[in-house]
Amino acid sequence: MTAGTVGSAAEVAALDATGQAELVRDGEVTALELVDWAIERIERLNPQVNAVVTTIYERAREQARQIPTGPFAGVPYLLKDMIAEVEGVPLNAGSAFLRGNVSTYSSELVRRLEAAGLIILGKTNTPEFGSAPTSEPVLFGATRNPWDLGRSTSGSSGGSAAAVASGMVPMAHGNDLSGSLRFPASACGLFGFKPTRARVPLGPEYGDMIGGWVAEHGMTVSVRDSAALLDATAGPMRGDPYPAPPQRRPFVAEVGAPPPRLRIAYTARTPGGQLGHPDCVAALEDAVALCSDLGHELVEADMPGLGEPTGAAIGTVFGATAAWIVGRAIRQLGRDPGPEELEPHNWAFWEGGRGVSGGEYLMAMEHLQRFAREVARFLDGIDMWLTPTMSEPPAPLGEIVSTPDEPLRALHRGGRTVEYPAIIANITGNPAMSVPLWWNAEGLPIGVHFLGGFGDEATLFRLAGQLERARPWAARKPAVHALHG
Repeated sequence: MTAGTVGSAAEVAALDATGQAELVRDGEVTALELVDWAIERIERLNPQVNAVVTTIYERAREQARQIPTGPFAGVPYLLKDMIAEVEGVPLNAGSAFLRGNVSTYSSELVRRLEAAGLIILGKTNTPEFGSAPTSEPVLFGATRNPWDLGRSTSGSSGGSAAAVASGMVPMAHGNDLSGSLRFPASACGLFGFKPTRARVPLGPEYGDMIGGWVAEHGMTVSVRDSAALLDATAGPMRGDPYPAPPQRRPFVAEVGAPPPRLRIAYTARTPGGQLGHPDCVAALEDAVALCSDLGHELVEADMPGLGEPTGAAIGTVFGATAAWIVGRAIRQLGRDPGPEELEPHNWAFWEGGRGVSGGEYLMAMEHLQRFAREVARFLDGIDMWLTPTMSEPPAPLGEIVSTPDEPLRALHRGGRTVEYPAIIANITGNPAMSVPLWWNAEGLPIGVHFLGGFGDEATLFRLAGQLERARPWAARKPAVHALHG
């Protein structure tokens, strides 16, 4: 297949990243062809979905001309506009306060991605500082869900999710503080995986963000892409505060291996004891039936420790985090933000967070570490814990947006979409995944969430591969997709 072959570009858009890399290795296409076709898709589709906010096309073309090597040689890729830095490229984190900020170094993750052969084409949209479960920053405008352009992609890795779901690129980077890889994966019908704490390094700038809650990875269409991507980026950087437990073998080797008979606990109840939206409950019930049909043991069980003290401790950590994020930007820029440079909810978070003392933060973390031990004891008797990923289908655009008169509206309305506690994986450091197995009557994807054991990505990838084979999802395409012309 060459650039002159009729339909070749469309054929490539239908492949996952592993498949595209195989074409380059076999000499059927060049890396430059893959890059140029991806650029064409971005230019054609981005006006509809607003997923990509920064482009570095000429840098990408130059890298493609140099004949990249590695497991993803020549495959186009996009970075979320947060945390991951590329020297000489803007990083705005969705905020007018950081408008015009240009990175002075490249993150270790970026170096590993490029060593794996990936060609970075640009940066994707994100809510300001990743602080809302929707990607609708004032700075760049809303990212629209390819399944329904009037709906949210969730967040905070929503721009990357929309780019992959629409076929601009086969996979894209994201990061996760409380579900920000998994929520957009659910909203956009993708496979979203959060690795074990410290599996992927955050250096050289960060060693441990917010007690290890932040995890870097990406969203993919196929399970094998996610596993191979983690293989390419996993491992500590010299000087990291601690490593993740060593993996036994490449994660990609787990995808085709059948899992043992698993004992999976599940619940449709949120921590408050209510049921989520009927569509989310239906997605869970479907997953329970599928896992049972595949031979696994399913038991209904609520997670212990999810009461008011745990919620209050999480709120304290988030307050301190807001103060740290804005304070770090102030130190970087050498000035305070003006009222027009922070969105209302982040201004409120920042003001409130500055009132959190160091002692209060440490006491909150102490409580949450005790909670993590409760979770570990709970998981001693089971292999995974299954819930819906989100508590509502993707919300209409404009609902999860704050105003000066209602500065906490994004927090309150957004919180109703993510009432299932995906954040447990961040608090404990455990790996977790959102799997796209079910679509509602409106044609919107509704993911289900599996929390695994600490350091045990292997079992999650085995189950994910089994579910993908039993209920393939890659052929399902949204209304806005590169294959639709």
